[in-house]
Amino acid sequence: MNFRRRTPAERAADEIARREDPYTVTNASRIYFLPNLMTAGNLFCGFMAIVNCIQARLAETSITGDYLGASPAEHYRYAVWFIFGAAAFDALDGRLARMGGRESLFGAEFDSIADVVSFGVAPTLMMFYLILSPTQGILWFRNIGWAIGFIYLLCAAMRLARFNVITNPLLRPGKKESNKDFVGLPVPAAAGTVAALVLFLLKLAESDKSLKAWALALPFLMLLIGLLMMSTIRYPSGKGVDLQTRMKLRTFAGGLAILALLGLYKEYALLGVCLSYIFFGLIRHWRRPRNPLPPPTNPQARGNV
Repeated sequence: MNFRRRTPAERAADEIARREDPYTVTNASRIYFLPNLMTAGNLFCGFMAIVNCIQARLAETSITGDYLGASPAEHYRYAVWFIFGAAAFDALDGRLARMGGRESLFGAEFDSIADVVSFGVAPTLMMFYLILSPTQGILWFRNIGWAIGFIYLLCAAMRLARFNVITNPLLRPGKKESNKDFVGLPVPAAAGTVAALVLFLLKLAESDKSLKAWALALPFLMLLIGLLMMSTIRYPSGKGVDLQTRMKLRTFAGGLAILALLGLYKEYALLGVCLSYIFFGLIRHWRRPRNPLPPPTNPQARGNV
């Protein structure tokens, strides 16, 4: 048999193809330091948010009314800021991976596992413990509170699994998604809304000790947020914003005004920003044309997910 010896150019082409194939064992399990360091920071913040939720509950049941020198409200505030810290780390890991061209299947799976902890378990515990305390006299709610929390957690986990599926390179080999919007409410935004609600309630508690009416509204908001995570409503991702992004002067001034409000009235402004993001997606979805153009006849054409 006559075996043709491959040329150096052919061997180089094979090597490049092997490196670009994300489904080789080496490439799929590759760990890049900076992106995965940010994901580890996300996971740490989620873990600390859970710890502070438990410590808040211990403070509520202690004789002195505090635990480790902090009141329940202070522990809940720590948990809130840890959730926002996790969201900041989550935004950084994906951006660093895209900027450096260091995306891997391992990184995507690691990020989703961290998100389940930080944006699924942590806000569920925070809401579960905080709601039960001011509604101790309502037995029916105490019986279904755990179910509402689990529905939120289930929707968050399924939302992350769906995101991994629709962004898997196997679905569109060699192609990039042209639409940068998220399909469904992103999990960090959902957790941020829950955290902002808790911060808002804690602010009200400083002047008004009766939170029963507000607390009873929170489970229904959690259900709404869970449904939005599993919906097909598109939300802006901000992936197109970078150091080269240009904006109008009034847009820049509006952004500075929002930052000023966040600094001065963070308990109210954070909730306003989160709810505005949620309802922006809803209003934009409702205002879309109900009779879209027919799909292209080209059998090779693919739509956006």
